[in-house]
Amino acid sequence: MLGGLAVAGVATTLIAACNDDSNGGASGGGGGPVKTDNSVKGATEATKAANQKLLDTLPFNDKSDFEDAKRGLIARPDTLTIKDANGNVVWDLEEYKKYIADDKPAPDTVNPSLWRMTQLNMQYGLFEVVKDRIYQVRGYDLSNITFIKGDTGWIVIDPVVSAETAKAALDLANEKLGPRPVVAVVHSHSHIDHYGGVRGVVNQADVDSGKVKIIAPVNFVEDVISENVIAGNAMSRRAVYMFGALLPRNAQGGVGAGLGQTNSTGTAGMIIPTDIIDHTGQKMTIDGVEMEFQYTPGTEAPTEMNTFFPQFKAMWMAENTTNTMHNLLTLRGAQVRDGLVWAKFIDETIRRYGPNTEVKFQSHHWPRWGNANIIDYWKRQRDLYKYTHDQSVRMMNNGLVGSEIAEEITLPPELNNFWPDRGYYGTLKHNSRAVYQRYMGWYDANPSDLDDLPPEPAAKKYVEYMGGEGAVLDKAKKDFDAGNYRWTATVLKQVVFANPDNTDAKNLLADSYEQLGYQAESGPWRSIYLQGAYELRNGVPDTGGLDSASPDTVRAMPPDMLFDYLAVRLNGQKATGKNLTMNVNFKDINKEYGLTVENAVLNYAPAPVPNANATVTLDKATLDDIQLGNLKLEDAIAQNKVTIDGNRGSFDEFMGLLDTFPFWFNIVTP
Repeated sequence: MLGGLAVAGVATTLIAACNDDSNGGASGGGGGPVKTDNSVKGATEATKAANQKLLDTLPFNDKSDFEDAKRGLIARPDTLTIKDANGNVVWDLEEYKKYIADDKPAPDTVNPSLWRMTQLNMQYGLFEVVKDRIYQVRGYDLSNITFIKGDTGWIVIDPVVSAETAKAALDLANEKLGPRPVVAVVHSHSHIDHYGGVRGVVNQADVDSGKVKIIAPVNFVEDVISENVIAGNAMSRRAVYMFGALLPRNAQGGVGAGLGQTNSTGTAGMIIPTDIIDHTGQKMTIDGVEMEFQYTPGTEAPTEMNTFFPQFKAMWMAENTTNTMHNLLTLRGAQVRDGLVWAKFIDETIRRYGPNTEVKFQSHHWPRWGNANIIDYWKRQRDLYKYTHDQSVRMMNNGLVGSEIAEEITLPPELNNFWPDRGYYGTLKHNSRAVYQRYMGWYDANPSDLDDLPPEPAAKKYVEYMGGEGAVLDKAKKDFDAGNYRWTATVLKQVVFANPDNTDAKNLLADSYEQLGYQAESGPWRSIYLQGAYELRNGVPDTGGLDSASPDTVRAMPPDMLFDYLAVRLNGQKATGKNLTMNVNFKDINKEYGLTVENAVLNYAPAPVPNANATVTLDKATLDDIQLGNLKLEDAIAQNKVTIDGNRGSFDEFMGLLDTFPFWFNIVTP
């Protein structure tokens, strides 16, 4: 039972998830960018025309965002490459600086609006947000790290993904502003780019002694662990697509993730919070700095909070408003977010904190200054999510399904032409489908879709009905030449799934994905298309992958979550007809659980099963070491760190029922 956990990567947490997402927000993984692919093509005339049309449509002459993104710059290093203790590069902005600059127009292979956002995200360094009190280091990771100057020390907000990048940012602040100890860390929400670097700015001993506070919203730890445990393997594989981790850094590859450039790949950790925020209006004063929290659960993350600084008339918006449309459904996979709830919390921000706010800042992108400017921005961000929700539901109630809503919905000009509402991360198309999914689920009510064939057998019949592979390819080439890439992507998928050995079909499908990527305004959409093209041409990678179950995350995971994860690893076909019982006794935390396998299902309870087939006794700390790969199960048994009483054969049989998930499963081929 225990040995397989390290192999499967239990408690997989996206080096992200922005992120989101993100948890993610944001993540990458996969072992670093691939080498340049010689089969990559340039932009077609159709792609050039599509990008030019957007260039002619949007207000590119408005340079106010560039002024805000550069405002308050104190210092930046000439080069920005950050390494870990072993000399491995964990963050390298130089990869992007080779081809991205303010004075360079968008290449033909990059959507000009995404290029503009990338130029803005490349404004890196130490910035002053509120004179002598609030500072940010930007461009050192996917997210920003914020430093609030207290009477004696720093209050740090959202210390990025990795300890190495967080430490580099703190070193820059101390060098330019004078050294100060960190007295508190505030985590706005449960995505790794907002807490992962905490050990780069504080140490556990100072937290344990009470010298440093760790402040987070209620259920922070639970959400950190749970959001990516059960479906973590699939999410992680899909995150490789979403964040473009394997794409080369050039104008035909990865140019940015929308929220920032990409994720760092250093050491991610977590420290259990010392202080919990559970309601709006809750106040704290730390080192002379007054903070009032707005608790906003169910918005961009399951648990999230904004922070108002009344002394500075400054509102920290976490990731609830950024300078892009965010995701109602992150493309790596997650539960659908509620656009209506999100809009209501932004409206609460306007009403409760708007009258006294002169600057708003957040965990991605750059601040805004001036009360009227901020209120206008908040209203348009609020109405972006409410419009998406309301109009999607309106069309749903008129009988449209998700794909039809995505094709029909458009933003009014006052939202569409507002730069912070553009779809650099989320998009109107997939967010509207997320609204449909939230209310209606996967089924679109058409009986043909109730029990439709899966992709591979359906593809074979489609190709047969369309006259065979050759006929489809001939027609697809004509549509490709006409710039109908969405259609060629749809029809060529059928040929590839009917016959994955058809190289011509895979190459033309890759060409189609590539042009769609070049036209995409969303960083994740671009990455998904280009990663798909890469795998069609070169095959699925077989090395690397995410190794993001940090020791802190694993040690924080309670046994209940472990057993929930074991339950989804149980192979139902293998377990058919089995009847096994087992007790697991954790000595150090004085808890015992009873596990039962019957009806091809694993159930557990916080009480032993009478007359169980076997009893496993160990410390939770030993289990953690096994999960982390620090200790093999066989060695733990030999060292008496794990004892198995009763029928050892039942234990071995149970282990044999558990699947080990492959990371590099196929996506663009069957």
